[in-house]
Amino acid sequence: MYINDKLVIGKNSEKEICLNLSKACMHGIITGASGSGKTTTLKVMAESFSDASVPVFLVDIKGDLSGLAFKGLEEGFVPKSVESLGIEDFEYKSFPVTFLDLYGKKGHSVRTTVENVGADLLAKMLNLTDAQEGILSIVFKIAKDENLKLIDLKDLKEILTYCLENKNKYTGIYGNITSQSIGAIQRNILVLERDGGDFFFGKPDFNLKDLMHYDANTGKGYINVFNAEELFKTPSLYAVFLVWLLTSIYNIFEEVGSARKPKLVLFFDEAHLIFSEMPANIIKQITGIVKLIRSKGVGVYFISQSPSDIPGEVLAQLGNKIQHVLRSYTPAEEKKVKAAASSFRSNPKFDMVSEIKSLKTGEALISFLDENGEPSITEKAFVVPPQSRVGVITDTERINLITSGHLYNKYKDLIDEESAFEILSSRKEKEKVEEKKETKKEEKKSTKKKKDSVAEKYAKKIANSTASTIGRKIGNSIFKSLFK
Repeated sequence: MYINDKLVIGKNSEKEICLNLSKACMHGIITGASGSGKTTTLKVMAESFSDASVPVFLVDIKGDLSGLAFKGLEEGFVPKSVESLGIEDFEYKSFPVTFLDLYGKKGHSVRTTVENVGADLLAKMLNLTDAQEGILSIVFKIAKDENLKLIDLKDLKEILTYCLENKNKYTGIYGNITSQSIGAIQRNILVLERDGGDFFFGKPDFNLKDLMHYDANTGKGYINVFNAEELFKTPSLYAVFLVWLLTSIYNIFEEVGSARKPKLVLFFDEAHLIFSEMPANIIKQITGIVKLIRSKGVGVYFISQSPSDIPGEVLAQLGNKIQHVLRSYTPAEEKKVKAAASSFRSNPKFDMVSEIKSLKTGEALISFLDENGEPSITEKAFVVPPQSRVGVITDTERINLITSGHLYNKYKDLIDEESAFEILSSRKEKEKVEEKKETKKEEKKSTKKKKDSVAEKYAKKIANSTASTIGRKIGNSIFKSLFK
């Protein structure tokens, strides 16, 4: 719920626990065991940001956040929660939603081009060595200089092969191109393709500024629900997508400095899957972006089971914290509970470790940044209930929303325009035709030489035979004249 530049996220018997809208760009984290209420908390926060005219991008791992698009019903746990928390004037609402999907199955396709990603970021995605990254940069430079568009992975594979076949032509101009590095890059591309990366690269490429959309009638920020039910099965590609999204937003958005509210807020669910699959160089990349992207007016929130799932360098950037119950049955789990407790500002009214282990479903320890940017004393509270529909929507409802959405016509069709693959393939065909022509010319020359050689031999034979006959006749004639 949004009230006077504050988002009401939790409530206890003493007060409402609010997130200061002006501090929302200082990022945050929602943690807790499975079934503890993390998804509901994410949903409530997304609704509140939307009400505050802040667009939201969130990753929907289980498909159960689609209900944001429909008005809530007075059923399930919601009315009980409203009553027990004493929330007055609670209103069931729907929110403007855009559905997105990397694979284009449950939302508008989210694509980008290879050249938009660029050699540096693509090298990180492919986990290349410095030498291999250098070769990839050379390949991108050749593509640019020769006006060869790199749109999808088939373009990239084709130009890698082309550069290898013509390395003698380019080495003196751009630097050494080795078959070992080209081979390694091609193998890593195959891994990316296997994980579904070929769906990610193509046209029309998604304009990230399309995330910044508002409902014309209500002024609510659109909630962009990115369906990741399939993507969830390939964590490495999920990590690649995350890096691209954060990097691109940082590069595209303008600096805003200190703002009254964010321009955009991002929520990444199941964050432990991202970081467990990431090599050190990508974690370093994300850490840098998370630190800097707040200056672009963008808030980033990670959702995971435990704060220890998040690398320390990233965790240090997350100022707004919500901790649901963590269960402790083993020494390792106990260690995680203690680590979670130590990441919050303590409250002398209760023991943090004991409270984390005994929280009820929907209950949480909450510490948001205050007006001065300092962590507030941790409060124990129940998260307020969502105002939109709880649970998934039907396929028919989803399709109707997608086809009637403002982005449908823009992204519905894949565009396969002429690019490096087509141009280089055409060159090869022309070269083959020219080679055939040259081969035929050579064959004709060879045949002619053979014919000329045979004719010459035959002529010589005739000449020799003729000369021999003439010689005999002359000799006979002379012999006869001598003995007449």
